[in-house]
Amino acid sequence: MRGLALPVETGDGHRAELQARIPDGASASLLWLPGMGLAARHFLPFAEAMAARGIATFVHEWRGNGSSSLRASRAVDWGYRELLADIAASERAVDAALPGLPRLLGGHSLGGQLACCRLAQAPDAARALWLVGSGSPYWRAFPAPTRWWLPGAYRFLDWLARRNGALPGRRIGFGGNEARGVIGDWSRSALSGRYAARGLDLDLDAGMAGFRGEVRGIVLADDWLAPTSSLAFLLGKLRGARVRVDVVDAATLGAAADHYAWMKHPDAVAARLLAPR
Repeated sequence: MRGLALPVETGDGHRAELQARIPDGASASLLWLPGMGLAARHFLPFAEAMAARGIATFVHEWRGNGSSSLRASRAVDWGYRELLADIAASERAVDAALPGLPRLLGGHSLGGQLACCRLAQAPDAARALWLVGSGSPYWRAFPAPTRWWLPGAYRFLDWLARRNGALPGRRIGFGGNEARGVIGDWSRSALSGRYAARGLDLDLDAGMAGFRGEVRGIVLADDWLAPTSSLAFLLGKLRGARVRVDVVDAATLGAAADHYAWMKHPDAVAARLLAPR
């Protein structure tokens, strides 16, 4: 297995490194998108688990995190439009490193949502979509009592990010230090149930219906941030896809079956993603 850090640059000057774990004789390439506020390094155990199973795995770095050349502030902002352009830049780097391999796209939490949005832009960007601990943040897609207080939380986080110039996520314990434009796009999807990116003239919900590949979703049994109902709402937008969803509990995982613990104990998740139908 080779470990690589590939330089990636988006057209607007953003630079980052794409972390890769590449086995000999890889059968496919996977571009993996982290959750909100999470640097690529947190997903290296998952990349290694996938590489041990023959999948060359490339972990994307969101702008504002880890190796990214930018940090969110009052003077530096971006939204979903820029994040989608960064994903496309990482795709080009993957194709240059391993041309001709079947392409997979996947993500955790917000990363899974933006993987869906990327496929709305380019349905042929991957033959399969893998989602772990992901789902729509739409408040109506959550069970009671969570859905009762979510709209207020979404509006508060959007207000806080605009007031502060960026979301002080590390200070408040949610989402990392995130650009106010990202929080604005995220909160609008959470309140409306529809995806849109400011400055991007594309109906993302309609585009998602054009993906015709396979989707595999993993729900962590005790993950209140991405329950089964939230994933089901997101998958409902991928009407042309073939979908399989598995629920992984703590006994299977060997760790707490919450939103984050699987990242350090990824073997059961990797095995489920690759299990035959």
